[in-house]
Amino acid sequence: MRNWLKQAEARVTRSAAASEAPVQVYAELERNVQYIKAQLGDSFDILYKQTCIGGNRAVLIMDDGMCDNLLVTQQVVAPILAMQNVPETAGAQMAYIRDRISAGIDQKEDHTLNDVVADIVSGLVVLLIDGAPFCEAFGVQGFPKRSIDNAQTEVQERGAQEAFVESFKDNVALIRRRVRAPVARFELQEMGATSKTRVCVCYFADRADKQMIAEIKSRLKKANLDMVLGAGYLRPFLESDVRTIFTSVGTTERPDIACAEMAEGRAVILVDGTPFALIVPYLFSENFQSMDDYNHRPYYALFIRVLKFFSFLISVFLPGLYVAVCTFHQELLPVSMLYDVAVQESVTPFPVMAEAIFIHFLYEIVREAGLRMPKSVGHAVSIVGALVIGDTAVSAGLIAAPMLIVVAMTAISSFVVSKIYYPVSILRFVFMLVGGLAGFYGIVLGFGVVLLNLCAVTAYGTPFLAPFSPVHVGALLRDSFWRRSWKKIGGRELRIRSLEK
Repeated sequence: MRNWLKQAEARVTRSAAASEAPVQVYAELERNVQYIKAQLGDSFDILYKQTCIGGNRAVLIMDDGMCDNLLVTQQVVAPILAMQNVPETAGAQMAYIRDRISAGIDQKEDHTLNDVVADIVSGLVVLLIDGAPFCEAFGVQGFPKRSIDNAQTEVQERGAQEAFVESFKDNVALIRRRVRAPVARFELQEMGATSKTRVCVCYFADRADKQMIAEIKSRLKKANLDMVLGAGYLRPFLESDVRTIFTSVGTTERPDIACAEMAEGRAVILVDGTPFALIVPYLFSENFQSMDDYNHRPYYALFIRVLKFFSFLISVFLPGLYVAVCTFHQELLPVSMLYDVAVQESVTPFPVMAEAIFIHFLYEIVREAGLRMPKSVGHAVSIVGALVIGDTAVSAGLIAAPMLIVVAMTAISSFVVSKIYYPVSILRFVFMLVGGLAGFYGIVLGFGVVLLNLCAVTAYGTPFLAPFSPVHVGALLRDSFWRRSWKKIGGRELRIRSLEK
């Protein structure tokens, strides 16, 4: 059975390779049109316009939904139909149109039918002339797209409000508009055997390490994917080889953050059709930073970062600590509080650990329902969930009131560090189990395991916990835990490569 599967996979690989073998453009117009129709089928959006150029038959082919009809008319069709003094041979006619007739700048010459088909579905108009063993493709893209809007997941109090959109060129333009230096590089490659998705690696040539950029490109080329429909498809190929619950590949929907990361020597990866950019490498401390930190004064930025670290600890450890105290370490509570907690827990039918896991699991269900439901009914889900969990469950004696307070504090704290909500939600359940089975000793041991795991993660030569481990005093006092004034750090450079071991 295994040998049969290997043989079937080999046949599929050979057939795919054969189908992707380049086919040269024929000199006969009919053969070219037949090949294109065989590849694209009877799709209604593929338009063919037959015409005559200097006595030779010609055809213009375009994808109606991917092209701007006004640009097609003004830059391609009208100039070609109105041209005079046309050369006699097909090759000379094609060169004459390319050099003197076409009004557009974005144009290319294709010599294989594979490129012709790819250009048609990408929004280019292709011109084929009978007798010419090549064709011209004119860039007149005009497919529907969403306009630039405010950021939804990285809301800032001050600063720019623009966010990335699904349009690939618009995202590049948003970065170019902020960084006009010639050192900005935008290198394009195609991924996905079927989707043919454009992926762009963005970096500063004078700051990014060449070896790091080469490794990123190599990993992307080795990614054997059939479809690439989002940036998340590429994240597993860019992460560290050490398995961890946290990720060493960051995401952002803000162009200003992307520019700031590139200025530190990192690479930003844009995926066509995705309004989020990937950041490589990404440090753990960056989950507690935002652009507002750089628009406020340093002392307030320090306060906000301390608040985020404290919220992270609460969201991860508070439920586990509560379960551990109620199960093994009751002597740590004051007598009055111990009495109240004991009375509340005595009327509930479940143990503290089961109660904590149940209520947090129920909270995740309500959150997921409110997130996935339409906005018109999402608020209703939240209200019903709050009434059922908060009032009815306590009144019925299913949940103790102190447990409800713990859930509320944990939920609010987890939204303060929303960038790492998903790993935090998993760690929360882990520490509830550990705290209910082994008390404080299990929580301390579990924290040590997580810390050692994070210390072992290295992304492209940079430790994931830098500059905390290994300690880099200059980075800690510059822009990690404490942010210095712009008068002191504005003209200095700190690159991601300086944090390597």
